Parts: sequence; structure tokens; C-alpha cells
Amino acid sequence: MFNRAFAAVAAIGIAFGASALAQNFNLNPTFGTVNLRAGFEPDPRFADVTAGGRINAQRLGNNCTGTIADAPDFRVNYTAGSFPLYIFAQSRADTTLVVNLPDGTWICNDDFDGLNPGIVLNRPASGQYDVWVGVFDGGSGIPARVGISELPPRR
Repeated sequence: MFNRAFAAVAAIGIAFGASALAQNFNLNPTFGTVNLRAGFEPDPRFADVTAGGRINAQRLGNNCTGTIADAPDFRVNYTAGSFPLYIFAQSRADTTLVVNLPDGTWICNDDFDGLNPGIVLNRPASGQYDVWVGVFDGGSGIPARVGISELPPRR
């Protein structure tokens, strides 16, 4: 009986520990926030970030890959208009992209343009977009750049 009770308590502790590792879009973004309205200039806008972290993005589903940090790398507060919204990352390493949309859903991408990830939202909603740049092979400390644009990507 003691062993079962101990196992149950240990399992609860592990479950709480695992949930503490999930990314948290309520945390302040590590590399800043930008407020943009449809038609913003200059377009694109860029932010330098450090990609990666300890959290496996696969836990989010939606074809998410790579390792990411707990807090968002970058946040975009966006007021939508009639333009699409393009969120992308550039790096010399193989990076991935994880975005929490204003409605709370997650969208991810890997290798949109070569090894650089990107997403295109044809009818973006107004609201908060939290962005994580992951490292495909795991790890952290990889220099990267997040881009936000309303211009169609040239592929």
C-alpha cells in the first residue's frame, strides 16, 4: 500500500513538473513586443532573437518541431486590415517557428524557405501573436531574426 501511495504522489509530482515546462504565452517575451496596424511601415519589421530552448515543441501537436523556450521570444500586437500577415524567421541554422494565435490556437512551421520557417495568414485576426523560434535539432543559443510582413513572401 505504501508503494502505491508513493507511486501516485510521485506521478502527480512528475505531471506538475512537466506542465511547468510548457511554454507560457502569459510571460513577457524575451526579445520584446511590437504594436502594428495594417499598412505598417517599414515593412517588413525585424527583431533579433536567440532561438531554441529546453522544451520539445512536439508537445503542441500541429506539426510542431524543434526545441523552444518557455517564454515567447517575440510578441506582435496586431490590428488587422485587408492584408495577409507573414511571420517568418531567418537563421544560418535549421530553425522552426511556433506561433500562438489570438484565438489561442497554435500554428507551426519548418522549412518554409530553405531551412527557414514561415507562416502566411491570409485573413489574420486582430490581437496578440506570440512567437517562438525553435532549433530543429535541439538546443539553444542560436542567433535568429523574426520578421513580420504584410507583403507576400517571394519563394
